[in-house]
Amino acid sequence: MATSQGRAPLDPGPGASQPPPMRVITNTDDLEELRRELASRAFVAVDTEFMRETTYWPKLCLIQAAAEGVEAIIDPQAPGLDLAPFLDLMLDKNVLKVFHAARQDLEIILKLAGALPAPLFDSQIAAMACGFGDSIAYDALVQTVLKRRLDKSSRFTDWSRRPLSDAQLTYALADVTHLRDLYPRMYEKLESENRLNWLDDEHANLLDPEIYDTTPEKAWRRLKLRKTTPDYVLGLQVAAAWRERQAQARDVPRGRVVKDEALYEIAEQRPKTAADFERMRAVPRGFGNSRGAQDLLNAIESAFADANRPVYKHDRPPPAPSSVGPTVELLKVLLRYEAERGQVAPRLIASAADIEAIAANDDADVEALKGWRRKVFGERALALKHGKIALKLEGGKVAIEELN
Repeated sequence: MATSQGRAPLDPGPGASQPPPMRVITNTDDLEELRRELASRAFVAVDTEFMRETTYWPKLCLIQAAAEGVEAIIDPQAPGLDLAPFLDLMLDKNVLKVFHAARQDLEIILKLAGALPAPLFDSQIAAMACGFGDSIAYDALVQTVLKRRLDKSSRFTDWSRRPLSDAQLTYALADVTHLRDLYPRMYEKLESENRLNWLDDEHANLLDPEIYDTTPEKAWRRLKLRKTTPDYVLGLQVAAAWRERQAQARDVPRGRVVKDEALYEIAEQRPKTAADFERMRAVPRGFGNSRGAQDLLNAIESAFADANRPVYKHDRPPPAPSSVGPTVELLKVLLRYEAERGQVAPRLIASAADIEAIAANDDADVEALKGWRRKVFGERALALKHGKIALKLEGGKVAIEELN
């Protein structure tokens, strides 16, 4: 991941000068000035504070941004503030945006800007390539890399309330000032070990608009299918789409409409009358008399009456031969060995599905047999399968033995 405009990242280091007084942006002119300052830097660290415990759509409460010599908090709730300058910065292709565990931040930006911020660098993803585990928490990463302990006294703040105290604002801003210092360290480590490209697939996944798609007709895909018969799946599709529309229209969490368990029961029972809902254990009492229930009944009836409705076909992959079980277990041990040896999170190298596919097929179309993953693990996995290497214990630790 190259920095924007080809400039190397700067590392203020632990001896950096004291930060300037807190800068809180509450009007559009000041936000435009901040945008210009941040846009002239090689990268900008970004974080958001939001609330969504009682809403469907996340309620943006604060935006924190920091770059070399610049740091500020933006108050989206300030009267008359237009976030357009900030959104322009997020969509500026010449500025690298640095996040930690970016998915929810990206979801908010996508809804506001209509596009995802790129290029980006997610320090949680980078941490996997640096050997800090599958999903290291931000405070643990800061402590490990920067040797700093985070003040957690304001972590349960209701960020929608005003005014916020100086302590709360300081706590919020620290999220990006630490991130500003983390990025150069992680970038340099990955660059020195030739691992920057290891992040490409994970970053591309984050920038796939499909994972943020809230189209009601696609809501069923978030649910685990308990049956794969066409009628059951159609019932689940209709019920999930109905719930999604209700949640969006009322701006409440999905579970406030009905729980997932109710959707499964509705798909199974396929109610035809309001009374049918009253016989379902997972559906709230009295639901059958609601306007929403009638809307759902109408949607179910319409879907099943449609002669041209698509018929769900479950593409079940062929079962792996029972003989590959021991191979799978050996490959799992090899994965842990190679991950520890290379100081990289196993999940970044191969998934459980990858392991099973490799055990069954040398030419499996999986990421673990492509690119850098093949060099780090895939080639050794195939060698283990075909008896060219073996696993052994030395001093209680796994080791590799090369065989003729």
